Amino acid sequence: MCVVDSKTRRSTIAERLRAQGEASIVELAAFFGTSEMTIRRDLDQLEVDGLARRARGGAISVQSRSFEPPILQRAAHSSDAKRAIGQAAAMMLRENETVFLDVGSTTHEMAKAIPPDLPITAITSSLLIAMELATKPAVKTIVTGGVIRQGELSLIGPRAQALFADLNFDAVFMGVAGISDTKGLTEYNLDDADVKRAALATGRRSIVLADESKIGRVALVTFAPIHAVDVLITDAPVSHPGVRHIREQDIDVLHVQSPEKEL
Repeated sequence: MCVVDSKTRRSTIAERLRAQGEASIVELAAFFGTSEMTIRRDLDQLEVDGLARRARGGAISVQSRSFEPPILQRAAHSSDAKRAIGQAAAMMLRENETVFLDVGSTTHEMAKAIPPDLPITAITSSLLIAMELATKPAVKTIVTGGVIRQGELSLIGPRAQALFADLNFDAVFMGVAGISDTKGLTEYNLDDADVKRAALATGRRSIVLADESKIGRVALVTFAPIHAVDVLITDAPVSHPGVRHIREQDIDVLHVQSPEKEL
């Protein structure tokens, strides 16, 4: 329960809608420890302010599911959480493994955390990650090729997808726009989703890196069902409803604590 004044409550609801895309009256009332009628008034006001759109049982974001901020802008959001998740993912690596590192701000943090003397082969469709891995002498780095997508600095298109036809990874470390027990793994962009889908099909293990804002969020395109995931690494608390639902699908969840949440 979070007891706050009406201004702070509405601001928090607006931020939650931006992060997750939707929110129900019942969940918000329970979270804030207030009546459902109070939440309805909050949502009505947010709609008047242009910050929400009312829907049956709650509200949805006014932001399109295909809207994607540039990767360098996303990197500044929840940076401590992403760093903690990335470090936990890097600790899962073993010598001489062959892995795929997906494009994304959290997988970029994972690349930074890989020890420079750890001998692995890493394939990536991210130019940012490739440049980071190039500073690590023991890491053999392979770039997929393809067309550079502006803003994301990812490699997309048939050439990027074709690389995966004959490859078999020990592990695939996947970034997502959203992860949901009902909609699975979702992404903003169709071209990036195609590359992610091709990569995910080649891994012995699939590990999803997702900060709390991604839990329960649904973006434009589903590129894999939830049962394609072996492990989810997140800073979302054990009590998070979305995490509970994901765990009920027999997905292992590794929780990390970011410094910003310790304060």
